[in-house]
Amino acid sequence: MAKSSKPKKDRKDSQLIIRIKKDERDAFVELCERLDTSAAREIRRFIRGFVADHGSDTKD
Repeated sequence: MAKSSKPKKDRKDSQLIIRIKKDERDAFVELCERLDTSAAREIRRFIRGFVADHGSDTKD
């Protein structure tokens, strides 16, 4: 089978595991579903914004 000639998107190759209260997680996931988005997408969006806003301040 021939490989596709489409360029590969940036692959997500790492995980961040966090512990939060089940009620908070459930409320977040439910809200994401109502807003037609995913929890992972919103967390990635938060991280990108946070790094953009604060990243240059924390470099050694």
